[in-house]
Amino acid sequence: MNSIVNAIERKREEMIHLAQDIGLSAIETVQCSQELDHLLNLYQHDKFTKQPFHQTRRIR
Repeated sequence: MNSIVNAIERKREEMIHLAQDIGLSAIETVQCSQELDHLLNLYQHDKFTKQPFHQTRRIR
């Protein structure tokens, strides 16, 4: 679970830098935000079901 938390933090930092450099509505920032959403969904699923997401659903 710690590795997903690290991935979330890295992705969050990346998104913040993209937003500051190229703007909130830039496609790169939006894509990064979607990737962060996906990581957060994985984390939430793992935390609340106590079963790793990859065991119940295929990761894209």
